[in-house]
Amino acid sequence: MTSAGGKTYIVEHLDEELGPWSELEYLAIAVESHDAGAKFFLSSLPPSFKVPEALNAVPSFTPETRSVEEIYASDKSRVCLLDPAAAKDLSPEDGDSFDVFLFGGILGDDPPRDRTSELRKKGFEGRRLGPKQMTTDTAVRVTRMVVEDKTRLLDVPYLDYPELRFNEHESTEMPFRYVAGTDGKPIMPKGMVELIGKDGDKTLDDMF
Repeated sequence: MTSAGGKTYIVEHLDEELGPWSELEYLAIAVESHDAGAKFFLSSLPPSFKVPEALNAVPSFTPETRSVEEIYASDKSRVCLLDPAAAKDLSPEDGDSFDVFLFGGILGDDPPRDRTSELRKKGFEGRRLGPKQMTTDTAVRVTRMVVEDKTRLLDVPYLDYPELRFNEHESTEMPFRYVAGTDGKPIMPKGMVELIGKDGDKTLDDMF
């Protein structure tokens, strides 16, 4: 499943449906993974799951009905679970030890619901991404920066709880840690700011 030159990033999708928030995140992960020469998989998809056309169009993306436990039943040693409860932080050296980086469902819940616990029980070795909650695309982005670009976690340019301003009267503070772009703004999926602004009367959970 791993590519010769890059890593594989897998989100074990634990929900029956795909909300607009997650769709934008997954598309961002797929495009960025493709650009980096990596692969992106959604695993444990129910047979009825409808993959968005835009996501299916990214060459490095693969929808998978099997669970990660099934796919790697014979060799879990190359799979690293990004786990907030892990004893060790992710390091550049982990890029030499692991080929596959596994994320458990929606990481962007506020407050966190520990969706990773189901994967933890399956015996995958875990690493932390630090103390603050990240969106799923941010978690994959940070992981790629660490294991492929060899950036230490402490050296990633973070932006915590940024305020998104939609007009002079409306703004919202995002309860997550992001990576800061060269413009100093949080790196977010294309269309995400517009989605949040349009659905300002909804809770974040409604948009996942």
